[in-house]
Amino acid sequence: MALSIETYRNDRGGNAFFKAIGHPLAARRLPALRAALGRGPVAVYDPLGFAAGLAELYDLGDLEVAGFFVQDVETLDGGFAGCPAQPVTDLPGCRAATVFVTAFDAGRLVEQIRHLLPAGAEVVTLDTLRLPDALLTDPRNYLNGLNFATNFAFFRDSDDGQHTRIVSANYWGGYGAAAPRLWCCLFDHEGAVLAEWDQDLPAANAVFTIDSAEVRRRFGLSAFVGSLFLHVTGVRGHDVVKYALDTYGDAPEVLSCTHDANAWPSQWYAGLPAPKDGERVVLWIQNSHPCPVPAGAIGLNPMGRDEAVWLDRELPAFGTYALDVAEHLPGLRWPQQIEVMAGKHFVRPRYEIDTAQGRRRIAHMNVERSDLRPDPKIPELANLMGKGFLLPAPLLPTARFRTLVLPTPMARAQDDLPLGLLVFDREGKELAALSLGRLPRDHERLVDVTALLEEQGALAGLDGGYGHVELVYDFAEGGGADGWLHAIFRYEDRVSGHAAETSFGSHIFNSVLVYRNEPQSYASRPPGLSTRLFLRLGQAPYDTLCQLIYPASTPWHPQSSTTLALVDAQGREIASREIAIACGGSFLFRASETFEAAALAEAAGGYVLIRDRTCRLFGYHGLLSGEAAFSLDHMFGF
Repeated sequence: MALSIETYRNDRGGNAFFKAIGHPLAARRLPALRAALGRGPVAVYDPLGFAAGLAELYDLGDLEVAGFFVQDVETLDGGFAGCPAQPVTDLPGCRAATVFVTAFDAGRLVEQIRHLLPAGAEVVTLDTLRLPDALLTDPRNYLNGLNFATNFAFFRDSDDGQHTRIVSANYWGGYGAAAPRLWCCLFDHEGAVLAEWDQDLPAANAVFTIDSAEVRRRFGLSAFVGSLFLHVTGVRGHDVVKYALDTYGDAPEVLSCTHDANAWPSQWYAGLPAPKDGERVVLWIQNSHPCPVPAGAIGLNPMGRDEAVWLDRELPAFGTYALDVAEHLPGLRWPQQIEVMAGKHFVRPRYEIDTAQGRRRIAHMNVERSDLRPDPKIPELANLMGKGFLLPAPLLPTARFRTLVLPTPMARAQDDLPLGLLVFDREGKELAALSLGRLPRDHERLVDVTALLEEQGALAGLDGGYGHVELVYDFAEGGGADGWLHAIFRYEDRVSGHAAETSFGSHIFNSVLVYRNEPQSYASRPPGLSTRLFLRLGQAPYDTLCQLIYPASTPWHPQSSTTLALVDAQGREIASREIAIACGGSFLFRASETFEAAALAEAAGGYVLIRDRTCRLFGYHGLLSGEAAFSLDHMFGF
């Protein structure tokens, strides 16, 4: 029961149509559309192929369809609501009281067929669902992706002191947007609207924050858990709403972080860890559409096994559901992992791990792609592109933290993973290497990096106590690769018992040669050889943690030329520091040790802009709650 809608294609990007019809305000216009179509029978004219997608999100089963008509003769083998497709030139012979044109900005399309309309027929279009012009960046082109710069956020404020905080910046202003605004709609777990509001965004590159505790006070709400829908209007440059999401508590040991949900629902997700003994793993499912998720539409599958377990309950429109993994797959234990058959019903989900010690941490799954196949050229790249695709992650100070690496299949066709693990100190010196061989899809190979260093006698050589790891392809035993290499990185504090985890995928880094849009560039054509990262500052009493990694597939500049610019909440630079990171090395810092206390106080509520025009850095950020807790996730740029 997967939704047959196109949400995202790697060769085209996001699909604005499904966002247009699934927008909460569009859903409120559905009764008006139904009323207009009630004057049946109805002839459906589908010039752009949108009718099927519309029917996926809205129940049109009671629509009395008198005929289905298309414009493109290559679509005459299709149909709709039991009616075979006919050429629109046959429309005059249809006995219809209403002609439903399934298109936005439909005026021109209607004029093209006005001479074909049945006598007395009224015309209804999807413009009935149109958002107010005040919420549109480009009112003249409704399906311009910039009109639907939207996203969902997991949002919770509980009576036991669990809060969430969204932090982002008006990066659209940096691209020339004059006066972007934010519209928010908060849904509870049943999909009911708890609050909605709109607000001006601050100056270009200035910070905005949405805190669940403040929202709860402002609207007089009781405890809630649900989805916060975000829609930014008046944008330029980006149609994606990026943010850092912190979960924090009244108690200092409650702390975790993750980031934006990825605005395009996917068919599959992977990278969900099974629980350890004494843990409870909850998958937070946020229905991203104005229609219910049918019972039996969402399934869990032990990675590498054909043993799907289906959620036997319906989830309401825009509702949120806490799925206890152990209730559905009771026999699985870490380091086993799970893939989720999501059916395009929800955006990239978060999962939360509760421990027997009362600690919680939150992280996200990733999109498991079904369009990728092994690429026979990747094993041949080494002579031109060195390490090629690589996945970097922090090795936190080993005296205090345990660093664990679990490779994760993230494409449906990945039957094996030919991998190696490399460990570097902060100056880029390779300390250890481990061939993992050809891991099967259902592998349970967990690498304790500190133990690996001890085994290879390299722990004493870890300069400064920290460094980083890189997962790379290793074809010594054969195997296939597609460039979509992922892993879960878990960090355990030996002192407090707190933990954090993050996951991400591989790229080619810092190579002037280009292969299939790598090294990736967000602002122009590849190669991406510069850095612009957003590091939100923790609000008191939290300190800010960051590790910057300078990965290089091929030898690049010996050192980075990196600027750490301290920016206040209004987007003004307060102070800056220049640092140099060795190629293949990393730099771990705290905000409190990098900038003067007076400068940090002046920049309260702001961020650090990490800028480098000479190389692409990869970053991880987090917060520190004294010695009680920490958080960690990868960063975003704009």
